[in-house]
Formats: sequence, C-alpha cells, structure tokens
Amino acid sequence: MENGLGGRVAVVAGATRGIGLSVAYALAGAGASLVINGRDADAVAAAVDEITGGGEVEAVGVVGPASEVADEIVATAVRRFGALDVAINCAGVAEPPGSTILTITREQFEEQIDAHLMSAFALTQAAGRLMAEQGSGSIVLTGSAASHGMFGGSGYPAGKGGVNALTLAAAADLKSSGVRVNAVLPGARSRLSTGDDYVRHIEGLHERGILDDGLRDAALDPAPPEYVAPLYVFLAGQMSNGITGQIFSAAGGFIGRYDPAQPSFIAYRDHNDSDPYSLDELAALLG
Repeated sequence: MENGLGGRVAVVAGATRGIGLSVAYALAGAGASLVINGRDADAVAAAVDEITGGGEVEAVGVVGPASEVADEIVATAVRRFGALDVAINCAGVAEPPGSTILTITREQFEEQIDAHLMSAFALTQAAGRLMAEQGSGSIVLTGSAASHGMFGGSGYPAGKGGVNALTLAAAADLKSSGVRVNAVLPGARSRLSTGDDYVRHIEGLHERGILDDGLRDAALDPAPPEYVAPLYVFLAGQMSNGITGQIFSAAGGFIGRYDPAQPSFIAYRDHNDSDPYSLDELAALLG
C-alpha cells in the first residue's frame, strides 16, 4: 500500500544527525521534498548534500534553533516547493552530565525547555496555521520515555513531558481542520544515548534503583535510528489517516501506544451534601 508521500513536501527540525537525519532519509526515500533544519550551518549543508546526492530528491536547509526559525522553516517550504504537507520535530539537546533538580541551573533548565518544548510548539503553530487553512497535514513530534521520570534529569524530562501534553492539546485543536498531530517516544542510538557520560548516567540510575536490569541493559544497547524512522514516515503519510492525538513508543523491534492518562478510583462523595475530606480520612484512603 502506498503511503502517498511521493511529491509531498516535508520539513524536519533537528535533522542533521541521529533520529532526525534517519527520518529525513526515510522521507526522501518515500519521494518527499524536504526542508532540513539544524543549529549548525555546516551540518545542515552536509545533510542536504547527502540527501540530494543521488539527484532524485530535492532538499534545502534552514539554519537555527527550531524554536526561533520555525516560521522561516515553513515559509521556505512554501517558497521553494509551493506547499507543506508534513512537519516533524526531532530537535533537542542533551541535559548536562549528572544534572539533577538540585544541580541544574535556571539557564540550563530553560535551555532544555526551549530545545524540546518550545521547538515543538513553534513548529506545530507555524505548520498548523498553514495546514489548518489548507485543510490537511500531519505533524509528528518527538517525546521521550524520560518524561516518566525513570531516566533522571529535570529539564529534559520536563520538556519532553510538555511535548506529550502539547501533542494531545494540538491534536484536539486541529482535528476539525483535517490536521493530525501525533508523537513518537523513540529509543535509538544517537549522540544523546552514547558516550562515557551517558553510560555513567545510566549505570548511576541503575545503582540508585531507578532503573531495573532490563531497562539498564536496553538503555545501554539502543538500536540504530533506522528502526524508529519508519514509524515517523507512517504517521506522516496517508496510511495513517484517522490517527491523531496518539503517543507511540518505538525502540528497536518494539512498538507501543500509550493509553490516555486516567486516574484510578480511590473514593467519591457528593460535595453538595458532604464536607471536605479530613486529614484522617485522607490518611486512611491514601496511606
């Protein structure tokens, strides 16, 4: 079955290495024209050259943090290719080694929020406005299992948790306009999941009992990013029509979908004829 990406136009923020670059390659392989974004001009130029090297795919670059140049990314797609059908955000930066809520500075925390949440917001808004006007489009954001608090840090999981919430809110806002918004929480080998600092971080979480043996081993042996790229491409194209407001997990051969968060029942009484719970009652219910 065709995914309908031939002749379509896609933008990928954070596309110069790792998951973003693999996603860009996969989109190009499906026939899409591309706008490649990254913070480093040389890396953007290299990615564009690599992707267009065969002469069958068109791609151009936009340099700068996605949170600051999202409007330019979208405008470049329209100016160069005359349309925008797909917007994918893979932008992100690593949290400082050993960072915790006790050690991270306000500036470092804000950098994490900007790189992960604000980049997702800026691209979703810029692309969403155009797509809503044309009545179609797919937006795919990148979250992380770190948003569940199991991989330490503070700014990184906070930013990624915000991406999850943004996905659900934007999907609800844009559904009636024919625009789909989904998120992928990928587990893959990248600059954020390799190197001595990363290994020490994961081993430290294991020693503190935050990660069990299975999660520690999986984190230390992530699959190449080519294993998660197909899910992004699937969500970008027509094969996923009707799928929106979903948060997926993908790591190697594993694919999962997160159920909507719902509170488990503890107690209920009608406020119209009952007093607020006392501290003793709360202790009995929650202790």
